[in-house]
Amino acid sequence: MKTKVLSVGGSIIAPNEPDVAFLSDFCKMVTDYLVSNSETRLILVAGGGGPARAYQNAYKNVALTFTENQKNAASYADEAAVNYACDWIGIMATRLNAQLLKTIFGSLCQQEVVTDPTKVSDFTGRILIAAGWKPGFSTDNDAVLLAERFKADTVVNLSNIEKVYTDDPRKNPNAKPLDTISWADFRKMVGDEWVPGKNCPFDPIASRKAQELQLTVICAGGKNIPNVRAILDGGEYIGTTIKDIS
Repeated sequence: MKTKVLSVGGSIIAPNEPDVAFLSDFCKMVTDYLVSNSETRLILVAGGGGPARAYQNAYKNVALTFTENQKNAASYADEAAVNYACDWIGIMATRLNAQLLKTIFGSLCQQEVVTDPTKVSDFTGRILIAAGWKPGFSTDNDAVLLAERFKADTVVNLSNIEKVYTDDPRKNPNAKPLDTISWADFRKMVGDEWVPGKNCPFDPIASRKAQELQLTVICAGGKNIPNVRAILDGGEYIGTTIKDIS
């Protein structure tokens, strides 16, 4: 049985609240794909999206106010402690989104949501749903670890952007979209450090691990359902392929 891994960004599951139209279309596409490909199973790793950022920002605003009023509250003033707390808040948002996906796919997903990719042994249905594990990285890294565990050579990273750009196109009008980029060049762009809520095409920690494993990562717009199906089918697609280029 061949396994394919999709990191489904929270920005498309729940940009502010669950996107019912997208979830309906995505569910139908995935179900149709599995019917047509009886020897393939899918791992879907859910991100946190808008709810994660909303709760993280709420915490930081409260923490800042508390610190200003209680000057000796060192734990609230410590950046590492704040990041740790924000990571856990984000993880809980991913688990809520993952539980939503599990419920939507019904009998296709027979196991509980995976919250530790290092402890899952196998899955019995056609779909395995995973969520955030622990602080220090995003669910992109969980997707990479699951790809390693189930010997998948590619992770499809679905978000609200169609391609990776040479720079942030919202800040730099000269930024250009990329069809292919090497891991070395991509990692120069995203750096090596993870910050909760960091907005980048693929998590820096996950990128380092993916490069070590010589994985291919395809970054594509998740709301373009026909394009996602083309990726799953091995056809031509719109997106950016990150891999070692010889």
